Amino acid sequence: MHAPYGDLNLATPNDPIWQESVRQICACIVQASNLTDRVTIHPGYLSPAGKLMPKKAWDLQREALRRIGKCAVEHSVLACLENMISVREFLCRDFGELSGMVDGIEGIGMTFDFGHAHTVGKVLEFQKNCAWANHIHIHDNHGMSDEHLALGDGTIAWQPLGKAIAANYSGVVVIEGRSIPEAKKSLSVFRTCFV
Repeated sequence: MHAPYGDLNLATPNDPIWQESVRQICACIVQASNLTDRVTIHPGYLSPAGKLMPKKAWDLQREALRRIGKCAVEHSVLACLENMISVREFLCRDFGELSGMVDGIEGIGMTFDFGHAHTVGKVLEFQKNCAWANHIHIHDNHGMSDEHLALGDGTIAWQPLGKAIAANYSGVVVIEGRSIPEAKKSLSVFRTCFV
């Protein structure tokens, strides 16, 4: 399950928005706990105020994750922070920042989104570390934007990536798409490459 992210920011210094962002994600976790043991969450981003104090934004994101992680543990869920696309203001666009953000926080894991990783040129970096993933999302694009194309319709090299994931990761892989026909096409590529 994916938590809400529109208009939320776990790294904002605007306290009412920060509080509401944490509240909404925790409410999603509570509801999701009847259906799943994994909830994917987006990290925050540097707002105009956050750009003036990036260390504060990092600290706010970590505190938000501590609160969300506590809620997740109480409801037997792992909240998985997802790597982000090539928008400069987003936090967690590479493996080092993603893993550093979640390090040592109970109830928080990592979702590796390989479509997102492709937009920042980091597919290989995430591929090399896929044993650390708690959840994986896959979709394709041309490396410039988050197109969410069917597997094979973009420029991700699925054959080597699929083999590496299959060899180093045993959890759920979610195919993200825009339609049932695209999902069927992606599933066909998945069955060929993820062996």
